[in-house]
Amino acid sequence: MFRSLTPPQIGVDVSLALVALALRLAVGFEPILGVVVLVMAAALAIRRLSPGLALAVAWAGALLQMAASLNPDPANLAILAVLFATARYGTPRVRMAGLISAGAGAIIATAYFVLNIFLGLQVDGTFLRLYPATLAQVGFISIVGLASALAVLGLSWTLGLLLRTRDTAVESRRKQKAAEREIVIEQERNRIARDMHDVVAHSLAVVIAQSDGGRYAIDPIQKDEALATISSTAREALADVRLLLGQLRHNQDAGPQPMLADLDRLIDQLRASGLTIRFEQRGQPVVLPAGQQLAVYRIVQEALTNALRHGNTAEPVDVLIMWSSDAVALAISNSATEAPGPAGHGLTGMRERAILVGGTFAAAPDSDRFVVDARIPVLS
Repeated sequence: MFRSLTPPQIGVDVSLALVALALRLAVGFEPILGVVVLVMAAALAIRRLSPGLALAVAWAGALLQMAASLNPDPANLAILAVLFATARYGTPRVRMAGLISAGAGAIIATAYFVLNIFLGLQVDGTFLRLYPATLAQVGFISIVGLASALAVLGLSWTLGLLLRTRDTAVESRRKQKAAEREIVIEQERNRIARDMHDVVAHSLAVVIAQSDGGRYAIDPIQKDEALATISSTAREALADVRLLLGQLRHNQDAGPQPMLADLDRLIDQLRASGLTIRFEQRGQPVVLPAGQQLAVYRIVQEALTNALRHGNTAEPVDVLIMWSSDAVALAISNSATEAPGPAGHGLTGMRERAILVGGTFAAAPDSDRFVVDARIPVLS
C-alpha cells in the first residue's frame, strides 16, 4: 500500500503540500471549505507514498465539498496531481481505479456544475432560483462541461501513464544492456579460458616432465623426495586447472596461442588491411610468462582492430610498448571517428585480459583521439 520513498522525496512532497495549503488559507476560507482544503493538501502530500490512499482521500474531500454545495476551489487542483500519481506510481488496481475515477469524476463534476448553474442549490437543499433555459442549452453546456472535465482529468492520468511507460522502457533498456554486457563478458571469459587452459596446461606439463626427469638424475634421497612432491603437486594442479577451465570453456576447441614474437606479423597483417601503424618500443624488453605475453598480444590486437573498425584509417595509429623492470605498459592511440561502445567485445576483452593477469586497463577519448592504456606486471 505504501511505496518506498527516500526521506528527501517525502520531504519534498510534504513541503509542497504545506506551501499549497498556506497559500490557499492565506486567501481566506469558510469553516467547511477549510476542512476540504486540509483534506486535499493531505492527498497531495501522500500521492507518491500511497497513490491509492491519496485517491481515496481526494474522493472524500470532493464528496464533502459537493455535500456542502461549495463552489470549485483552487484546492481541487490536488486531484490532478493525485490522478497523475495513480497512473505513474500505482499498482495495476490503483491505475485502473485512477482511470475510473477520472471518468466518474468528470461526470459527477459536470452534473454538479450544471445543477449549480441552472438550479442554484442552497446548503439546506432547497432551490433558491431557477434559471430559465431550454433543454438544448442544458444539453450543450453539459456536453461542453463533460468534455472539458474529461480532458483535464483524463490528461493528468494519461500523462502519468506516459511517464510510467517511459520509465519502464528506460529500465528495460538498462536491463537489456546489462544482460548483453554479461553475455559479452561470459563469451570473452570462455575465450580467455580456452587460451589460458593451453598456456597453463603446457607450463605444468613441462614442470611435471622436468620433475620426473630430475628424480632419476639426482641420487640423494631428500632431493628425490622433494622432486617427487613437486611432480605430485604439479599433477594435481594440472588436473584441477583442466577441470575448472574445462567447465568455463563450454567445449570450445583449443587453438594456438600467439606470443610477443607474433606482434610483427599481426601489425603487418593490419597494415595490409589499410591501417597505418607507427610501432615503437622503449626500454629493455624482459622475458614475460606466457600468460602475460598472451594478454599483451590480445590487447594490441583488439585495440588495432577497433582502430580499423571505428577510427579514421587515413591517420596513423600509434602503438607504444614501454618496458620496465616490473611491468610493461601499452599505449595505443588512433584518430577516432567514433568510440567503441561500452559493451563492445573489444573493450570488454581487453579489460578482462589485463585484470586476469593482475594488470590495469583504461580506454577513453582524448581530444580527437581514442587512447587505450594498459599495464601488465612482469611476474617471474
